[in-house]
Amino acid sequence: MAIIAIDVAVKQWTTSTVAHGDPVKLFGGLIYVIYTRNGGAAFSMLEEHTWIFPLVALGVIAWLFWMIKGTVSTAWAVALGLVLGGAAGNLGDRLFRAPGPFRGHVVDMFSFLDDHAGHFPVFNIADSALTVGVALAILLEFTGRRRDGTRVTRDA
Repeated sequence: MAIIAIDVAVKQWTTSTVAHGDPVKLFGGLIYVIYTRNGGAAFSMLEEHTWIFPLVALGVIAWLFWMIKGTVSTAWAVALGLVLGGAAGNLGDRLFRAPGPFRGHVVDMFSFLDDHAGHFPVFNIADSALTVGVALAILLEFTGRRRDGTRVTRDA
């Protein structure tokens, strides 16, 4: 819930403040807060097929609820919670923002090193949570940690 609340709050602030003014420079220009909307996936891919993303997000969210219910490991709970929060945050945009349900464009706002998104794709809190959650899940998988709290032992 925290990821969703932070994501919604930052998107609201961005659309009500930054969208009508100049970009906000943070950390000496390392990050700029700008306003942009993305109808596609990462790198604006598949913008003409926006309706696919909410369907995928709904499937991922359903699968995550199934995964989380059997999870005992705190690290796995954090990883799956981050992915769930990120998927739900962007799903909210897809369902409730213009141009309409299942076609809504995601609000993105963070740009690295440039106030016009010239160096790296623009992203939001939900995207960050998804990325960190997936990276953590991959790390947990590669290090043999299971959702039930046990560890895979490798026999020599």
